[in-house]
Amino acid sequence: MILLRRFYDRSTLTVAHELIGKVLVHDTRAGLASGVIVEVEAYIGESDPACHAAPGPTARNAPLYGPPGVAYVYLNYGIHYLVNVVTESEGAPAAVLIRALEPKDGVPLMRRRRAVRKARRVADLPVSDLCRGPGNLTKALGITLRQNGVDLTGSALRIEDQGDPARPVEWSRRIGITVGVEQEWRVHAVDSPAVSGRRRPVSAAASDDLS
Repeated sequence: MILLRRFYDRSTLTVAHELIGKVLVHDTRAGLASGVIVEVEAYIGESDPACHAAPGPTARNAPLYGPPGVAYVYLNYGIHYLVNVVTESEGAPAAVLIRALEPKDGVPLMRRRRAVRKARRVADLPVSDLCRGPGNLTKALGITLRQNGVDLTGSALRIEDQGDPARPVEWSRRIGITVGVEQEWRVHAVDSPAVSGRRRPVSAAASDDLS
């Protein structure tokens, strides 16, 4: 079942938590590839210095100010495409960055895509490494700037609830940033080998944010 807009039209931390175990799907001419979401980070509002909305509305961050359930894709440091899902109500800029997946469908296609874009061999990579990290997962699923602004509730790029069992999770500080590092807005499945960063249990403050 494809997640509906009301799933995303909620607190960003709630959406981040509930995205763990859902399935990111991209159906392209080359084939369908998908993976179970096992690691995400929340970015919330103009007061969050790590959020792209911190400078206020711009042409680049326009999707953040749009309706929930839209993809926000950008090129990071001129190298990697990163995919986010827009959350909360229209005009309230916030999103969840998808950091890692456990590959599910289309593993051979993922390997070909990773091999084309990497100088090193990927044929011998463990399956759990194919979508470890936000740049690797977009390569594996064929996500580029062409998907920026697409509606995740009704397009070839979508997130589904496929009935996978709930996963135990941990919260920690976001990684790969230099500002807003004190926020414990990264959540990951504790039992997944595909998680891209360090694992550290949630603090009481982060737990309170979800209550």
